[in-house]
Amino acid sequence: MSILERDFYARPTITVARELLGKKLVRQTGGAELSGVIIETEAYCGSEDSACHAHRGKTPRNAVMFGKPGVAYVYFTYGMHYMLNLVTEEEGNPCAVLVRALLPLSGRSEMQARRKKHGKELANGPAKLCQALAIDKSLNGWDLTLGQRLWVENHLRAAARDIISAPRIGIDYACEKDRQARWRFLIH
Repeated sequence: MSILERDFYARPTITVARELLGKKLVRQTGGAELSGVIIETEAYCGSEDSACHAHRGKTPRNAVMFGKPGVAYVYFTYGMHYMLNLVTEEEGNPCAVLVRALLPLSGRSEMQARRKKHGKELANGPAKLCQALAIDKSLNGWDLTLGQRLWVENHLRAAARDIISAPRIGIDYACEKDRQARWRFLIH
């Protein structure tokens, strides 16, 4: 097991978003280990990015984004879903990568019980993977470099030829240039 260290996250957000593809997200809960390969991410690049939660400044909700890199930013959306972001860049620069989809590895039966789904539907969206891995607000601010509860490990290195970049999803409120930015990355 090779847990990603803080210096992995303390780099440009777009680089981190691309290089997270193929890494293994691990969640320990209730004695079980749940994990999956990260196959889709989105970059959110600070105050200048109108799609980023920190675009309008620091709030109680987004305060974690202003902290040190390598920390989980978990927020609740639509009154029913959690989303997992990994804080990037230097402290004070509110950037993060949204983990959008996983290919399940360990703990599949537990994930199926949590999601009441199986196959492709298990973790093919940001809210779905949070439900499958029992990621909730209790992990907001969690240090991913500790190797406990929630972390990311080296696993596979996605080849550049296998990575697609596309516009981000669900950011209709953002300005046109930010809606069109090809900051969503996925393995095809």
